[in-house]
Amino acid sequence: MHPLILSALVVMANVLGVGMIVPQATRLLGRNGSANGVSGTWIGIGISLNSWWVAYALRSDLPGLLPVSLGAAALYLVMAVGLHRHNGTSAIRSVAAGVLLLGSAPVPFLLADGWSAAGLAIGACYCLQFAPAAAAAVRSSDVSGISPTTWVMALVEAAIWWGYGLSADDRALVVGGAGASVCSLIILARLLGGTRRRRWMVGRAAPVPAGTV
Repeated sequence: MHPLILSALVVMANVLGVGMIVPQATRLLGRNGSANGVSGTWIGIGISLNSWWVAYALRSDLPGLLPVSLGAAALYLVMAVGLHRHNGTSAIRSVAAGVLLLGSAPVPFLLADGWSAAGLAIGACYCLQFAPAAAAAVRSSDVSGISPTTWVMALVEAAIWWGYGLSADDRALVVGGAGASVCSLIILARLLGGTRRRRWMVGRAAPVPAGTV
C-alpha cells in the first residue's frame, strides 16, 4: 500500500476511533440519556485496553496508535461516569470487572516474553473488548441505549486497523482489527433487527380505520 494512502487511513482510524465513542458517551450523559443495553464490562475493558495500546505504541514505535488510544481511554472514563449516573454502584462493579477481566491478561505474556508477546495478547484482548457489548446487545430486549453511529464507526475503524496491521506486518493489529470487525457486525445486525421488530410492532398496534372490515 502506498505510504500516503496508509497515512491517510491511519488518520481516519484515529478520528473514527475517538469519534465512535462520542455518540455513545453523549447518549449516556445527555439530559434524556439512556443506559439500556450498554455494557459496563465493555466500558471497563475499553479503559484498560486503550491504556495498554498506549504502552504498546510507545514500545513498538507505532505513533499512529497514540492519539486514538489516549483519546479513547479518556472517553471510556467519561462513559463510566455516565453509566454510574444511571445505574449507581452496580455500574462501578461492572466497569471494575471489565478493567480486571482483560486488563490483566497481557501481564503474563509481557513478563514471559516481552512486548512482542504482550502485543499479540493485547490484540487478542481487543477482539474480546467488544464481546460484552455484542453479548449485551444480543441479550437485551431493549437496545434503545445503544448508538448505531458508534458501531458503524467502530466497524470502519477496526477494518482500517486490520488492513494497517497487514501492511505493517503487525500481528497485534491484525488479530484485534479482525475480531473487532466481527463484533461490530453482530451489534449492527442486532440493532437492525430491533428496528425492524419495532416497525412491525407499530404496524400491528395501528388502529383500524372506522368503517373497515
